[in-house]
Amino acid sequence: MLPEPDPALCRDLADDLRDAGFTAEALRDAWGAAADDAIARGLRTPAARALGDRGDALAVLGRLLVLGMPQAAASVDEALVRAGAEGLARLGLATVADAGAAAAEGSAAEDSAATTGTSVRPLAVVRPQSYTDASGTGQWWIASDLDEAALGGPLPEDHVLGVGGASLTLAGLQLPTPARHGLDIGAGCGIQALRARAQVDHVVATDISPRALGFTRLNALLNGIDGIEVRLGSLFEPVTGEQFDRIVSNPPFVITPRVADVPAYEYRDGGMVGDDVVAAFVTGVGAHLAPGGTAQLLGNWETRDGVPGLERVRDWVASSPVPLDAWVVERESLDPLSYAELWVRDGGTLPGGPGFARLVDAWLDDFGARGVTEIGFGYLLLRRPVSGAPTLARYETLHTALAGDSIGAHLAAALDAHDRLAGVDDAGLAASVFHVAHDVTEARHHLPGAEDPTVIELRQGGGFGRALSVDPGLAALVGACDGDLPIGALVDAIAELLEVDPAALRADLLPRVRELAFTGFLRLAA
Repeated sequence: MLPEPDPALCRDLADDLRDAGFTAEALRDAWGAAADDAIARGLRTPAARALGDRGDALAVLGRLLVLGMPQAAASVDEALVRAGAEGLARLGLATVADAGAAAAEGSAAEDSAATTGTSVRPLAVVRPQSYTDASGTGQWWIASDLDEAALGGPLPEDHVLGVGGASLTLAGLQLPTPARHGLDIGAGCGIQALRARAQVDHVVATDISPRALGFTRLNALLNGIDGIEVRLGSLFEPVTGEQFDRIVSNPPFVITPRVADVPAYEYRDGGMVGDDVVAAFVTGVGAHLAPGGTAQLLGNWETRDGVPGLERVRDWVASSPVPLDAWVVERESLDPLSYAELWVRDGGTLPGGPGFARLVDAWLDDFGARGVTEIGFGYLLLRRPVSGAPTLARYETLHTALAGDSIGAHLAAALDAHDRLAGVDDAGLAASVFHVAHDVTEARHHLPGAEDPTVIELRQGGGFGRALSVDPGLAALVGACDGDLPIGALVDAIAELLEVDPAALRADLLPRVRELAFTGFLRLAA
């Protein structure tokens, strides 16, 4: 467990890191793009080689705090003029000892340490993390536990994960709209709480791990962010009877066999069977949402005995005692073998190594016992209606790459469009004015020598990067939406141009206009 962080010492460390130019961009420039990418794959040697014998502050801190390699205490004191090596030790981020004694401990990261004098051995990593939100770009320093490369083997079960691809995805999904009370369930190193705090006045961050909450407190102080309260406990236990405007969670959703000798990593395993932890979140979150409040989370779901995973998620939402709007997107799916191999490797057990095949077999036996043929991964956005029954029930599969680093604004715009049009009938829709979103482009494909296109495609540059094949009538309507005339007048003009019945064309196009407004191809005029 980390010691209680000293706010003044955290400010000193932050000032030292800032003065050293300790940024993600500077480090990537220092050791090169290829070496930087290799670090994410657990390979630190290319970065260490690129730094060579450089002794400047950026190089020393890069080796110590990113690569997890011990450094001479004198060099660390020069790089951290305020906090110094002893400051890192007081924060629980490093130990300071005679270099010979440190070497005798057998640290897996000892290859770069001084062999004489006093050595600083890292106990955690502190990585600079760039981000983009509604206000622009920024950077945090995020402390977390040493990874497999620094440890030289599999992770301990109480490992606190740093910022990975999934956590960055969820951070980008967070709605960029203001709220008063927020909740981050399964906070880990605190990245979601930090992101939420940009829009939410006060955030409660919970976790079952005291060490994780220690990193959350430390990272909040290190980045000068107040208004984050930490509480120990599982799922909704720490907030019994409370409601929030915004709930976010990167829960420990990884499906793990409940058998002996299979590591149960706290950062990814919720201790339940199959996808029950995600089901428990979905069915329980409504009671903790204030009217109009939203919850966003990542999750896995199983296709069992022929029932698709998304249909099972739909059943979870329907089982909520509090009615909920739901927008669920499945981003990818894996077969049981691929899923097992992925998460066995994630824990530091590599193919060909001791126990790899045994662990994979345990996963396959677990899936086989429940009739699981596929495991989906995706995003869930749930909302408690302000009043009345839910009006949004959208379950879709989108196996394409996200079109931007942050799509929270896209999600917020979609919800706004849905709400504005939910109570509007077709007559009201026909009287509405739209314009084409700025990121939409059109492509037309012709057979050689043909006058008319065989395919007309609309593409979205942001959001989910959707691509739609459309007919000439809808293409003409989208192209005419310039914020001037209402949809009804445009449809009538297109009907005359195409020599078709205006009423029939309206019946065809108006429902598709609603879909284009939700997905962001069209925007309602103010």
